[in-house]
Amino acid sequence: MEPGPPLRDVRCFVLVARHLGFSRAAAELRMSQPAVSQAVGRLERSLGVRLFDRNSREVGLSTVGKALLPYAEAMLESAAAFAEEAARLAAPGEPVVRLAYAPLAGTLAARTARRLARRRPPVGVELRQAGWRAATTALAAGEVTAAVIGAPFPRGLATAARFHVAVGHLAVPADDPLARLPEVRLDRLGRHRVILPRDRPPGGVWARLAALLPGPHRHHVVPGGIDDFAAALDLVAAGNGLLAAPDPLVRTVRRDDVRFVPLDGADLRMTYGLAWSPERVSPELMALVQAVQETLWTR
Repeated sequence: MEPGPPLRDVRCFVLVARHLGFSRAAAELRMSQPAVSQAVGRLERSLGVRLFDRNSREVGLSTVGKALLPYAEAMLESAAAFAEEAARLAAPGEPVVRLAYAPLAGTLAARTARRLARRRPPVGVELRQAGWRAATTALAAGEVTAAVIGAPFPRGLATAARFHVAVGHLAVPADDPLARLPEVRLDRLGRHRVILPRDRPPGGVWARLAALLPGPHRHHVVPGGIDDFAAALDLVAAGNGLLAAPDPLVRTVRRDDVRFVPLDGADLRMTYGLAWSPERVSPELMALVQAVQETLWTR
């Protein structure tokens, strides 16, 4: 395969096309004007085309030059990216951990990343928001170092830094009569549908919630688990059901079409923790475990 044109000549072509003049291109390239003119001529001869229409007063791109210019610019961008990535790989970089985290644990994940960045030596953190299923799948495949996920924790994973999130409110449509109450009890919701996930492991918050509702109760069941609370709030606003809302959601979400009413006497909690595969232990992972624990202690 024939080698492509030299990048120096391609760069001259791009700069002349950008400035529509050889003198300004030469100044930016810190070359003499004859050298730039020779480079463009050399490129035209190697390609067998005319890139510019020239006369004594102005320079303009030819039809072929206009067609080839995007390819020349892409070639220069690819060469720059190649050089940048090669330099990154050649230089000794900081160790990196990849952390998946449940949407409700975003603040913890961000604070942990900042804490690890301040370590000496620092540890870089790549954050990936993921629900329970996506996080456990990524852990099994080795795509992430660890994950902050909710209970139940899959068998075979090591866990640490467990913490609880209170579920102290009920999300209701803004125009629902319940929205005007100072608080609401779950055992008074016999005529209301409540959003529940299909998967409700024994001992988990959703199984406890279902047990507290007066029966027989008409649930609005969503497939799998509830990882995306923002989407669940859309169901509330649409009138599909009420949602038991964890406190971090109540503190961070403001919607005109949803109200959060305090729950009376429910004592519901979600349990989260840092999970990882015991087969993939590393110094960076241990630093992550320590950073998550320290972040929880100082919140």
